[in-house]
Amino acid sequence: MEIRSLLQYHQAYKNSVEDPEKFWGDLSKGFLWHQEPSKILDWDFKKPEVHWFSDGQLNITENCLDRHLIDKADQTAIIWEPNDPGEAAQHISYQQLFDRVCRFANVLKRHGLGKGDRICIYMPMVPELAIAVLACARIGAVHSVVFAGFSSTALADRINDAQCKMLITADGSFRGSKTIDLKGIADEALKRCSSVQHVVVFQRTKQDVSMEPGRDLWWHHEIEQVDSHCPAEVMNAEDLLFILYTSGSTGKPKGMVHTCGGYMVYTTFTFKTVFQYQPGDLYWCTADIGWITGHSYIVYGPLAAGATTLMFEGVPSYPDMGRFWEVVEKHQVNIFYTAPTAIRALQKADLSFVNKYDLSSLKTLGTVGEPINEEAWNWYNQNIGKDNCPIVDTWWQTETGGIMISPIAGVTPLKPTYATLPLPGVRLVLMDESGSVIEDNDVEGRLCIGFPWPSMARTIYGNHTRYRETYFSAYEGYYFTGDGCKRDQDGYYRITGRVDDVIIVSGHNLGTAEIESVIDEHEKVIETAVVGFPHDIKGNAIYAYAITREMVENEDQLRSEILSLVSETIGPIAKPDKIQFVPGLPKTRSGKIMRRILRKIASHEYEDLGDISTLLDPSIVEEIKKGVL
Repeated sequence: MEIRSLLQYHQAYKNSVEDPEKFWGDLSKGFLWHQEPSKILDWDFKKPEVHWFSDGQLNITENCLDRHLIDKADQTAIIWEPNDPGEAAQHISYQQLFDRVCRFANVLKRHGLGKGDRICIYMPMVPELAIAVLACARIGAVHSVVFAGFSSTALADRINDAQCKMLITADGSFRGSKTIDLKGIADEALKRCSSVQHVVVFQRTKQDVSMEPGRDLWWHHEIEQVDSHCPAEVMNAEDLLFILYTSGSTGKPKGMVHTCGGYMVYTTFTFKTVFQYQPGDLYWCTADIGWITGHSYIVYGPLAAGATTLMFEGVPSYPDMGRFWEVVEKHQVNIFYTAPTAIRALQKADLSFVNKYDLSSLKTLGTVGEPINEEAWNWYNQNIGKDNCPIVDTWWQTETGGIMISPIAGVTPLKPTYATLPLPGVRLVLMDESGSVIEDNDVEGRLCIGFPWPSMARTIYGNHTRYRETYFSAYEGYYFTGDGCKRDQDGYYRITGRVDDVIIVSGHNLGTAEIESVIDEHEKVIETAVVGFPHDIKGNAIYAYAITREMVENEDQLRSEILSLVSETIGPIAKPDKIQFVPGLPKTRSGKIMRRILRKIASHEYEDLGDISTLLDPSIVEEIKKGVL
């Protein structure tokens, strides 16, 4: 199915709502099945249980690899751009990728791994990470990728929760100017992981590492022991494909379970539709495969669509702030998908880092991970897209598996800060606090989804009760996203922030994202995080942490200007009681601001800040505490 106009979108959406089984059943026919599904959907949100294509049989890697060998064997599947621009990029064809995946799949089988076994992957952004993911899927093993910036404690927790039999890692990784000792971190984690029988180590940095005889195996030695013939394991559509851990409000990570058939159909459809991918396009998502964005829109979606996908090992600031744009020019990137956090960081740099590169190959831009503020949207549009590239501001979650709300590039009229319209098959509902559906437009409520979609997570690994309580208990019969949302007069959706980040001030619900967006519009402010703290009269008051472009000479004057801006844009009720200027914010390595920590600091509750070791820069917490108001 191709959607090339707004009329086609509305028709597709209407069809998807009126007869979802026909809609998704028709889309499933474009794939390679061992047994085509006759039963499209079986669901009950009260239990909750959802099954898509349940009598279908397939292997997702045959759809990502084998079927392309007929007419795309020599086409590049993956371009790998290394951390150091002086190191040569790799161009891996579909034939080469197929051979390398099958070879490594045979390594896994040689060590007794098979269908249903869990395998943890803790690797840098090298091609072997994608190869390991696909090799697991090839033999029916369940992969659990852990971002290679997490601590040994975080890694051990995830290995133990899934009882992984194998860990695939590397000697080390390069990240900007740093070299990280991945094997050392893994060894520390494995002291507490009795389930792991073997560790396969890819040689990336060539640093000296400890190898435990009988347990630890070199990747390059192992692939010499096997050939590249590996028939794909036939999987049922609802068999586990992967577990991916996401932060939980309790602090204990949740292992979200995604299954084979529905995930494949949904990620492929949304990849091709949202980005308007055309054969020959070069697509670059800057995420790490350790996150859901990398799973869905670096590996599975693009490869199932037969696209060329670019993997980047480095960071946007190394060797300088022009690296992203240098890569765009070098590889003639057509579709570029990144995070607002990265855009804001690059926005700080001098425009000479942008202007020295030819970005004329770009035709579609995208954002992912959090709502984008208007100032960053405009900078991205003007300086990167040259006012000529649609920006697809995508909203989705680890739990949803794929993009849920987004403009369709070149089809949907855009509004800065709005994710715009739901994709076909996505039934959005806004709820009030009492659990009543909010009708009409120009309203605000809590974002829920009233009907299943193929890529939704089926459960939390080993804890279905927690899955039900987290996502289906707030509003019976609905999936609760945890986000607040506005629907404007045109029916466009704008995410206003997590509901637990909604501050109720004197009985008024104020979304943190909206206040942050306004403060970020001040020319001296780069980024803001807003939280609530207890107030004797209002119940809650607003505390803003703001990063400025340069040293603030007159803090009181800048505070006054910010308060006026908020008062004029939202209203006096939204004015922060306190504004603290900070050198940085406590962020995870995926760019998520840990507002839980900021709330405790604002309330002067320093005793229980939780584990801060997985933050991008744990030292920033002490810096913020020193300046607390």
